[in-house]
Amino acid sequence: MNGLLLPGAAALGYLLGSIPFGLLLTKAAGLGDVRAIGSGNIGATNVLRTGRKDIAAATLVLDALKATAAALIFARFSADAAVIAGFFAFLGHIFPVWLKFKGGKGVATYIGFLLGVVWPAAFAFAAIWLTTAKLSRYSSLSALVASAASPLVLLAMGQNAAAVAAALMTGILWVKHRENIARLRAGTEGRIGQKS
Repeated sequence: MNGLLLPGAAALGYLLGSIPFGLLLTKAAGLGDVRAIGSGNIGATNVLRTGRKDIAAATLVLDALKATAAALIFARFSADAAVIAGFFAFLGHIFPVWLKFKGGKGVATYIGFLLGVVWPAAFAFAAIWLTTAKLSRYSSLSALVASAASPLVLLAMGQNAAAVAAALMTGILWVKHRENIARLRAGTEGRIGQKS
């Protein structure tokens, strides 16, 4: 049984993470395929472009909770299994098999990972995000800064395995935000509250 624990955590985590809530909720609400608008992304930010704040909020919460649920299911067995499950939920969100491995950018699921594995780190992420957003009014920059800080926060808390997973997740999240990074460097990234 123990030999199957970590592979099982990875498999279930990936399957939970790959549930495309943004796509499912927008279709259920009669808004069509969210991949056909804006960035073509299935995450909450793009769902918000439909004009439905309630659907975007639900997407944000559910995308976070799928990683939290994966981690908590396996936390009863071991901390390492919880980290593996949460990490693979993050991978499932970004690379869902159902959507030809084209998923979201991972910010909400990253927070959900932290919430399920080391919940105070999720609050640190939120505090850093909010502070950066208040100072810069860039949502993407806020996510980049908060994700970069998270492995350090986890290391400071003595959560080495979670810190390694978070560092990998940060690298992937930054790659997924490469277009945002290019726009930030060019000064063309949209600010929070700015009308398009």
